[in-house]
Amino acid sequence: MIVLIGPMGAGKTTVGALLAEQLGVTVRDTDQDVEAAEGRPISEIFVDSGEDAFRDLEREAVATALATHDGVLSVGGGAVLDPTTRELLAGHDVVFLRVGLSDAVKRVGLGSARPLLLGNVRSRIKALLDERTPVYESVATVVVDTDGRSPAEVTAEVVAALGARA
Repeated sequence: MIVLIGPMGAGKTTVGALLAEQLGVTVRDTDQDVEAAEGRPISEIFVDSGEDAFRDLEREAVATALATHDGVLSVGGGAVLDPTTRELLAGHDVVFLRVGLSDAVKRVGLGSARPLLLGNVRSRIKALLDERTPVYESVATVVVDTDGRSPAEVTAEVVAALGARA
């Protein structure tokens, strides 16, 4: 299994789909798993139930996916903040898709409806990058920079990096 981690705008969903297609495996996204299980979008979960409730659902979704999925797994940007989730990721190929502030803002968009970006989107993304990048780096077995690169280029580097480790 290959696990993709990184902040919003890093390309986890897009690269995950391309990577799975190239490797002939299935792709799974824990954010989509949470939404399907709850029957509502993450933004509504945040508003109606709060971030803590969402993080509990996210932790369960990651644990389930790691135990049952054998392909490419994309996990939500904040999932690695949970110590239990970090422990579960140990021993897996974990790829940190690193993105800089400028590219993240371009990809997410300033009119984003993401619950953690309410207010000044650019400053919120910067704060999240500053807070989470050291955690992503500590969990990752491979780091791939995505700035100024197409999803296909990023996917090719992930495959090359993991192939070199095999």
